[in-house]
Amino acid sequence: MNSATMIQVDLKPMQAISGWEDFLKEGKAYLKTAAGAYERRQDIFSAEILYNIIAMAIEKFVMAALMRHGAMPYNHTMGDLVEAMEETFCGAMGEMKEKVLALDKYQEICDLETYKIRPPAMEEIPEMLRLAKQLESLVSDTLLQEQSVAD
Repeated sequence: MNSATMIQVDLKPMQAISGWEDFLKEGKAYLKTAAGAYERRQDIFSAEILYNIIAMAIEKFVMAALMRHGAMPYNHTMGDLVEAMEETFCGAMGEMKEKVLALDKYQEICDLETYKIRPPAMEEIPEMLRLAKQLESLVSDTLLQEQSVAD
């Protein structure tokens, strides 16, 4: 392309998608519920229920970060959420990326022909809670703060 015909465009950050604050608040509520239920109510909250609550917290945290930055995932599987995070915040997830992706192994429910659910063991829940707390910190303390500075 001839440099004389190139057009310079002033790129600005995308506008936030409204409602991201609700997603952040809901993520914190899901995480608080899961942590409290694990500590005090394992007789009522099975590992499968706790897994689902933790997965909802993770989804809400990711959606809050993406929406704040004007981005959306293709879908809401853990794989799609991680892909959108990598596209928007390249490398920010670090070691969490593989751990979040691993959560999809418990519920492969997108294809009716290969539909599988493998409930986690209760011993796996503490690591899932740690992962959700790490992701909450990344989103709240880093990714949302970076956007505020850019505004």
